[in-house]
Amino acid sequence: MSSRGKRKEEDGRASDDDAEAHAPAKKVAKPADSSDESGDIVVCNISKNRRVTVRNWNGKIWIDIREFYDKDGKTLPGKKGISLSVDQWNILRDHVEEIDKAMADAS
Repeated sequence: MSSRGKRKEEDGRASDDDAEAHAPAKKVAKPADSSDESGDIVVCNISKNRRVTVRNWNGKIWIDIREFYDKDGKTLPGKKGISLSVDQWNILRDHVEEIDKAMADAS
């Protein structure tokens, strides 16, 4: 097995696995231009080739911040990006004020 895989916790589970089940996301009517070809909900474009999407993959909700590229007239997701579970997103969201303060202190 590659050493680049997920680190294992003492109980043998990968550290990103969630022991708790999440309630399914509520379905909301979407404007026609808010989803991409894959059906992912495009929340916003943060630059020309970067976007934030919310998707359901393997029965779990993921927040995806990713670079995209154009090939043969289609916009496709690239390798550069990160997918956050709902728990990870909630942790990040809860620390936004601290991140803003750190940015102010760094400037």
